[in-house]
Amino acid sequence: MKFLPRRRRSAPTIIIISLIDILIVLLIFMMVTTTFKQQPAMKLALPESTQATPGSGEKNLVISIRKTAPYLYLDNKEVSPEQLQAELGTQAAQNPKISLAIRADNEAPFGQIVKVMDIAKAANIKAVNAYTRTPGQK
Repeated sequence: MKFLPRRRRSAPTIIIISLIDILIVLLIFMMVTTTFKQQPAMKLALPESTQATPGSGEKNLVISIRKTAPYLYLDNKEVSPEQLQAELGTQAAQNPKISLAIRADNEAPFGQIVKVMDIAKAANIKAVNAYTRTPGQK
């Protein structure tokens, strides 16, 4: 016995265009919020040197000196000369063979470079190097 006739249900329609829009928005959101390769905190125009030699693979402390204030950065963290002196003293006490690399902008005040070299000498750091670029390099 059939009381009610069976209706054939049609398949639900899926609007694919709106799904594509949502996926594109999600993709853009993921691309914007994803951190890519570590970007440098500051841009420095390094001085040119034709006599530069490649650095060694040993661990260096890197001091960056900008052309505008704040001048001094230790491993991409802003430091004052007093903080730098304390940190270099601590590092030199832990490792007496530690070396220091100065990454100074081409237009950085020379007084700041000399100040960093004096702080390194006071901390008893023997090896002080400088980052440079070759003439054709950008």
